[in-house]
Amino acid sequence: MPSTKYKKMKKLNAAEEAQIAKNQWDRYVRARDNGHLEYIDMAKRCDSFYRGEQWDEADIAALDNEGRPALTINTILPTVNTVLAEQTSRRADVQFKPRRGGEQDTADVLTKLYMQLGDANKIDWVESQVFSDGLIMDRGYFDVRMDFDDHIEGEVRIKAKDPLDILIDPDAKEWDPKTWSEVFETKWMSVDEIEEVYGLKKADRLRMIAENGSTLGIDSIEYEENRYGDTHTGLEYGKEMPSSPEELGACRAVRVVERQYRRLVKTKFYVDPQTGDQREAPEVWGKRKIEKFADQYGLAIVEKLARKVRWTVTADLVVLHDDWSPYSDFTVVPYFPYWRRGKPFGMVRNLLSPQEQLNKISSQELHIVNTTANSGWIVENGSLTGMTADDLEEHGATTGLVLEFNRGSNPPSKIPANHIPTGLDRLGLKAAANIKEISGVNDSMLGSDHQEVSGVAMQQKQVRGALMIQVPLDNLQKSRHYLAENILNLIQRFYSEERIIQVTNEDDPMKPREPMVVNEMTPEGIVINDLTIGEYDVIIGTQPARDTFDETQFAEAIALKSVGVPVPDDMIVEYSHLKRKEELARRIRIMTGQEPPTEEEAQIMQFQQEAEIRQVQLEIAKLEAEVAKMQSESAVNIAKVQDMADVQPQIEVAKIQSELQMRREELALRQSLSEMSNEVRRGQSETQSATKIATTAMQNASKNKTQE
Repeated sequence: MPSTKYKKMKKLNAAEEAQIAKNQWDRYVRARDNGHLEYIDMAKRCDSFYRGEQWDEADIAALDNEGRPALTINTILPTVNTVLAEQTSRRADVQFKPRRGGEQDTADVLTKLYMQLGDANKIDWVESQVFSDGLIMDRGYFDVRMDFDDHIEGEVRIKAKDPLDILIDPDAKEWDPKTWSEVFETKWMSVDEIEEVYGLKKADRLRMIAENGSTLGIDSIEYEENRYGDTHTGLEYGKEMPSSPEELGACRAVRVVERQYRRLVKTKFYVDPQTGDQREAPEVWGKRKIEKFADQYGLAIVEKLARKVRWTVTADLVVLHDDWSPYSDFTVVPYFPYWRRGKPFGMVRNLLSPQEQLNKISSQELHIVNTTANSGWIVENGSLTGMTADDLEEHGATTGLVLEFNRGSNPPSKIPANHIPTGLDRLGLKAAANIKEISGVNDSMLGSDHQEVSGVAMQQKQVRGALMIQVPLDNLQKSRHYLAENILNLIQRFYSEERIIQVTNEDDPMKPREPMVVNEMTPEGIVINDLTIGEYDVIIGTQPARDTFDETQFAEAIALKSVGVPVPDDMIVEYSHLKRKEELARRIRIMTGQEPPTEEEAQIMQFQQEAEIRQVQLEIAKLEAEVAKMQSESAVNIAKVQDMADVQPQIEVAKIQSELQMRREELALRQSLSEMSNEVRRGQSETQSATKIATTAMQNASKNKTQE
């Protein structure tokens, strides 16, 4: 359905509902029988090979009966994992640029909002799932729609769909879903689940159809097996169901077919006479409201045929939902590693044959080695003592075996073992090499290159291997672009009311989460950060994973610092892996005067400065008291001492006076520095306030100009 909530549709009569359900089923059967069943078989086989299940059960049973091994040398697993690792190291960097009627400030807000939606939906993990589905099972799908469970106005939800449940348009020749006529999603649901989502009446009708047996076929309703013997499993989809209700068990599940398709319909559009830009008028608006809105804003009204998306959900002969989609495009966004004129395929498909060849050759080599250990015996009849020929057959390959034969008879002799065919081992090497050549993943990328290979040669081979796998990675860029366009469409369509979102402040070294208001209405009637106005281009870039990026930046910063480039210490700390690196970097900036302290920190620093000044003042007062005391004592004793004795107090007085002068100079210097620090802090505070006022004034002026 268009949303996670149940939407009541227009009431249909029995004939209309039957016609819609039958047409829906016919379209589904056409898509199913035009390659989807074959795709399911191939996708399941590719998935089994990736997981290591690479032998058929019948082949394993036959080999086991013959005493032959069935080895699985799964080289597909590391090959695919190498490409998956390349994808995880190249995360998407999505930005929006204004095109027509857009503003750079709004584009920046859209970029931040996209990052917030990506974090909320864990888009990196979802993308990895879709990418792995494409490599292994030929196809991967995003699903983008609005979810109203957590937010009354809706939130964008991005999920990865099971590729086995999605049926694309059989006539599709292009990658872009905008060129498709229809897309299906089908899944099995119990009647209770249908009742929970679509209501009791729909579920009761399905129960009645299941009990009567008047269904659309085996592929429409599944029944519980209530007897031994033959079952419906594995029968042809087109075969009729048993007509007798007694032959049917309880209804286990019903196939729900969800179809999004395009239909031409007359639609009214608003047209701007000056720019020629046009927007579809809301479908729920009446004629008078549409005309009133056009007169109010000086817009023209044009009616023409447009392709709109219809959304129909059926279960057997019951229509669960049938209405126009709230979205302008399909919710499904595909990813195909390789695409050739409507024929998508992945990486594992072309590795099946060389993988089977490698398994069979390796198993045959092991079988030959095993047979050489017990090739058989040649024994003269009745020549053995204490054992029979059957005993020798059973224990003939035992280590430390002792054979005793009758005197005068020929001793037992071992049958010469067959030699390993020349070139059999080379066939195994060729099979392994074929997997590397077809996939483009060489030994250097796998990390299994020989020790004698130089570092330069290994790096060149890694670069060459990265070029070989560039096609699926480039196609991932295409899917990222379509995904971003769909998300932008949903934002401009549904994020029309004022709401607060949490975004990361990239300008702050601490990278804090801060609230940001979009579509904010000011008292003057100006909308700030209006996301619904303007057109924007999607710019897709790549960036390494955060850990890899930080490690690279840290190493380069250290290298530049070592050759004399004045790289700030706080930047080096931010690229490190310290636990509290943001706090440490901030302290370094405060210590070096690059960042003003907070109000609390400024008060503490001022208090410390004043305390140090008071300490120096006390020391000066103490020194002055000591000088006065010593001068008084010197005057009293001047008549009692000789000239040599009178010199010593004068020296001490001079020393104390010198120290007193130094303390006075230190006091003056500290007072001067304290005053300068206070002036700097006052200036920084005034500068920040002025910057905020100027920024607000510029935004208001820009909005007023736009409104004019």
